[in-house]
Amino acid sequence: MTQQKTLRDSAAMRWTALLLLALAMFCSYIFMDILSPIKDLMLSERGWDSTAFGTMQGAETFLNVFVFFLIFAGIILDKMGVRFTAVLSGAVMLIGAIIKWYAVTDSFAGSGLETWFTNNLNYIPIFDELGVSPFYQGMPASAKFAAVGFMIFGCGVEMAGITVSRGIVKWFKGREMALAMGSEMALARLGVATCMIFSPFFAKLGGAVSVSRSVAFGVVLLCIALIMFIVYFFMDKKLDAQTGEAEEKDDPFKISDLGQILTSSGFWLVALLCVLYYSAIFPFQKYAVNMLQCNLTLTAPDANSFWSGSSVTIIQYIIMLVVAAAGFASNFQKKKNNQYLLLAISIIALITYCYMGYMRQSAESIFAVFPLLAVLITPILGSYVDHKGKAASMLVLGSLLLIACHLTFAFILPAFKGNAAGGVIVAYITILVLGASFSLVPASLWPSVPKLVEPKIIGSAYALIFWIQNIGLWLFPLLIGKVLDMTNPEIVNGLANKTITADQAAVSYDYTAPLVMLAGLGVAALILGLVLKVVDKKKGLGLEEPNIK
Repeated sequence: MTQQKTLRDSAAMRWTALLLLALAMFCSYIFMDILSPIKDLMLSERGWDSTAFGTMQGAETFLNVFVFFLIFAGIILDKMGVRFTAVLSGAVMLIGAIIKWYAVTDSFAGSGLETWFTNNLNYIPIFDELGVSPFYQGMPASAKFAAVGFMIFGCGVEMAGITVSRGIVKWFKGREMALAMGSEMALARLGVATCMIFSPFFAKLGGAVSVSRSVAFGVVLLCIALIMFIVYFFMDKKLDAQTGEAEEKDDPFKISDLGQILTSSGFWLVALLCVLYYSAIFPFQKYAVNMLQCNLTLTAPDANSFWSGSSVTIIQYIIMLVVAAAGFASNFQKKKNNQYLLLAISIIALITYCYMGYMRQSAESIFAVFPLLAVLITPILGSYVDHKGKAASMLVLGSLLLIACHLTFAFILPAFKGNAAGGVIVAYITILVLGASFSLVPASLWPSVPKLVEPKIIGSAYALIFWIQNIGLWLFPLLIGKVLDMTNPEIVNGLANKTITADQAAVSYDYTAPLVMLAGLGVAALILGLVLKVVDKKKGLGLEEPNIK
């Protein structure tokens, strides 16, 4: 008698499940950075200086870090299962997004709610004493209310992150798990590129600037993300019906489960590597477009030219999708001729995209290449880890690339100020390499977690890692904003004395100090990566071993 096959045994079905989860994360990644490419407009349209912008961006992870929501999310995931937590996270993200959208609308300006936020939340007991308050005296009311919405969204998106990781483990364990995790993250990171291109597009649509249109675009996508999670709910339920597995855990959650995780040296090294990697990338993304605006010599094309029209945005995005789709698909071709053809298409499309970004003289479309090389190589790296191993070694390589890229942005890119073509070429190469270095994390780090803890507490383990990671994601956007204002006093004083306009100030910052700080995170990650290799060899954690044996 042959054993009945389940949905999980069908490659088409398990990759469909992955696609649903990845599309939901794609939408959430877009909203996560929806204001990042329009930092300059937030200063000119809403009066957010770098400190206000950074404080609001850091608020995304505030509840996860200081109210320990992520720990509770992990417990919910372990107790209630993947599908319930997925739908819950989608709903929470949407609620927070709607609040953030209203905060930047014209309707909020001049409302009673704006007055309340102006007069309140200027002092938060204990948090102010500790220096970790998500608000401060003088913070624009719209930034405060947006921070509240972003906090709620942050709870949902991080809950979604651990849920998706757990869902992939559920559907792919013993199969191509690193490839699945890498592919999910590659697709999700296309959300970053989509955000960089379309957030300014919607903000400036029709010639009238409205930052709320960009946020509304993100809200619509989060409605789609919730639908994706609901479809996954029914698919996952059918899988459990076939396997006889219970979605809810029979064993109640015990504090001792956390103790088991926290006493693992391998877990701590992986968690700290995660926070260092992500702190050097995600906070940087929130300032990257403005950093390019400040370091590149960009001259807006003639208002009547093709390069300044709205249609070029759509064309450029379609070309980007061709780059990503052809590059990604090339990894799965058995015939070499087909693989080389798709690679050629991807490379030609990438060169075309870069040329269009240069002609548009647009910092946001230049930075949008960030995930494109990652989309191409992440499946390669994931497949390599699945079949050959060497996850810890890849983390070391990623750290070296991370250091090199941030130091290039800090010292080499500014040297090309005034050289329009040279600066853009340096920017493109560095951004592509940075994106590639970041692809080493999902392909090697996340699939390592199931090797460190028991299956029943994987959700809690991911939650703890995400919680530790969120400390960095809260701290560094705020730090970058404060360091920018501290190291650019002439801009801060100029705005206060009205001797410089907001438009001029927005593109005049010196980013050297924040970039050196981020490179320092890469150095720390490199040291921890080397230590992890030693610990793995000594304790036999299996991080250098393949997932498929």
